[in-house]
Amino acid sequence: MYQVLLYYCYTPLDNPEQFRDEHHRFCLELDLRGRIIVADEGLNGTVSGTAASCARYMAAVKADPRFAALEFKVDEVPTHTFQKLHVRVKPEIVHSSLRHVRPHEKTGQHLSPDEFKALKDRDDVVVVDVRSDYEYNLGRFKNAVTLDMENFRDFPERVEQLKQFKDKKILTYCTGGVKCEKASAFLLEQGFENVYQLHGGIIKYGIEAGGEDFDGQCYVFDNRVTVDVNRVNPTVISRCQHCQEPSNRLVNCANPHCNAHLPLCQACGEQLQGACSAACAAHPDKRTYDGTGAYPKLSNHYNPAQGLASYGSGKC
Repeated sequence: MYQVLLYYCYTPLDNPEQFRDEHHRFCLELDLRGRIIVADEGLNGTVSGTAASCARYMAAVKADPRFAALEFKVDEVPTHTFQKLHVRVKPEIVHSSLRHVRPHEKTGQHLSPDEFKALKDRDDVVVVDVRSDYEYNLGRFKNAVTLDMENFRDFPERVEQLKQFKDKKILTYCTGGVKCEKASAFLLEQGFENVYQLHGGIIKYGIEAGGEDFDGQCYVFDNRVTVDVNRVNPTVISRCQHCQEPSNRLVNCANPHCNAHLPLCQACGEQLQGACSAACAAHPDKRTYDGTGAYPKLSNHYNPAQGLASYGSGKC
């Protein structure tokens, strides 16, 4: 049996590069695969591995006092959900253009899944999705406000749209919680007074509250691409880009110059050979479609024991 671990923790790290190398070696020892981001503001990752390896990893991370507040979201899977391991140092653990925000010092009030469920439909509450458009188009909470964002770094520019709700309670949510920490902190900075966040995000809500009233599927950043969340009143809300039939099957357009991330049903995928349109299907650089619509990038083979002169060369 394998598991997927989703986690983050905002906490100061004095030497992210040294931590990255030590952490990378430990993950290799455990044969964990996935994506881990290290920054001077903390740790953010999604990894897969055997249940035994994941147990060792969680115990080791939690034993570090800097990560005492970290919580793991754990899902059972039949095999690895990643092909390789990347452990990278970046300026932020989630790209937000809000580097000055320090969630470990001040952020919105955390709500457990049951508390979020009890509040979300009240008249004095507005539920806000702080994820990107391709994510919320696949699945979102009923009546949630979406912000037409291609990327989370657009969030500061979209806050103006929320000022009409300043007299209400703002309940933010995202996949696992890491974006909400900064989004809710920024809302407080902008003068919003009653700001909350779904602790553990959509994934924790599905595990602990059955996912009720989450329409569609949840986008995840591993080979599964999407996961079911709602075990109470599930539905499909996304539609095939080509035929408009309900479909939660997400692909990248086979034309690398387009590379749009969009729903494409199985039949249209075969018809267009993984492209989003006839024009992209006819493009001379179109990638070979294998039925998945996924085109993993080549690993840069970073080795923490030897270093890598080309690290950050764009091949990872």
